[in-house]
Amino acid sequence: MPKMKSKKALTKRVKVTGTGKLVRHQANTGHRAYGKTTKQKRHLMKQKSVHPTDYKRIKDLVQQ
Repeated sequence: MPKMKSKKALTKRVKVTGTGKLVRHQANTGHRAYGKTTKQKRHLMKQKSVHPTDYKRIKDLVQQ
């Protein structure tokens, strides 16, 4: 049986760190920013780690 290909759409959205964590970008950043405060925009720029409930499923799709 051949190797499974990783899901390319997900690999573009999620990065695997050196320690094995999965990091993603925050949503709601590139649209209608005029309605957000400077603090909101600053906090939305930071990368977030993937929630533990989604970690195993996403890791399997990224590293196939």
